[in-house]
Amino acid sequence: MAIRYELIKTCKQSGARLGKLHTPHGEIETPIFMPVGTQATVKTMSPEDLKQLKAQIILSNTYHLFLRPGHELIREAGGLHKFMNWDRPILTDSGGFQVFSLSEMRKITEEGVAFRSHLNGDKLFISPEVAMEIQNALGSDIMMAFDECPPYPADYNYVKQSTERTSRWAERCLNHHERKHDQALFGIVQGGMHEDLRRQSVADLTSMDFPGYSIGGLSVGEPKDIMYEVLEFTTPLLPTHKPRYLMGVGSPDALLEGAIRGVDMFDCVLPTRIARNGTLMTSQGRLVVRNAKYAKDFGPLDPNCDCYTCKNYSRAYIRHLLKADEIFGVRLTTYHNLYFLVQLMERVREAIREDRLLDFKEEFFDAYGLHDNKRGF
Repeated sequence: MAIRYELIKTCKQSGARLGKLHTPHGEIETPIFMPVGTQATVKTMSPEDLKQLKAQIILSNTYHLFLRPGHELIREAGGLHKFMNWDRPILTDSGGFQVFSLSEMRKITEEGVAFRSHLNGDKLFISPEVAMEIQNALGSDIMMAFDECPPYPADYNYVKQSTERTSRWAERCLNHHERKHDQALFGIVQGGMHEDLRRQSVADLTSMDFPGYSIGGLSVGEPKDIMYEVLEFTTPLLPTHKPRYLMGVGSPDALLEGAIRGVDMFDCVLPTRIARNGTLMTSQGRLVVRNAKYAKDFGPLDPNCDCYTCKNYSRAYIRHLLKADEIFGVRLTTYHNLYFLVQLMERVREAIREDRLLDFKEEFFDAYGLHDNKRGF
């Protein structure tokens, strides 16, 4: 088996789980946040930077790597790990979300999805079988089944048909997956915001005995309280001895709420995307360093942070870099935001170990200003 999940303990205050995920490229302590390296790179970060800030696993994107440079080239290079010089675990998504969100010209059939490249308009096609061929060529430790992510809101009958198709596609992915010994394939639970459809999706996928399960179709525009409700009735249905991955979620509050509801793995472009706009996650909440009031502020981004950025550079300097469109400014803000979330999950794991995650959530929300929602994301 390519991976093995080890459940170490469950928090007595909640459904949060402390675990270890054993993969061909190393162990991952969970719950974990995974930085997103869409095009085989986390924007502005070197692999050495990511190791320094203690990233345990990163995510890359099947759709984008399929378009360029192409999975056959990456296979020729020795796989994604060698191609990008990253020797720790890699997770690849199936490309399904990007096909549906980036490609306006698309046609969904039982066979797969025909679409036009968002880069040059070329006609392309991805099916469950093609998604497996691409990811087998990439050689990621964890790969995703090809699914359809329905939008929010969506008609119940549409979501039902979509969810049933995702289950059929999942079976085709399993049948076409050629590297089961060193690549773990996760099924993706869909079903929109409907409990009966989520239950059916879980039943379909668990009957196929995937090594892990992703929860898809959330953080697609629905209010966060609805997302948390869906998690509350979905995660308890999943096997306790396998990892649970909530796709596309990365705000500090959602990471905590997801962990409390039994999620083990998270990813999101949020920390890197907002960093490029000069928005920082700090122990006191959101900070927009581009604002004029920081022009002569020679203190660190976060006085309670010991990351490379905060130890060496001031708000005034970083603001200057960003205003001058200097790439180094984005590198510094990106480093800080990723470090913040990696450290947050380390504190979450410690709180689970000490059976005090709900207490930690209250302390964090108070400091972060999340109770009054004035400084959240």
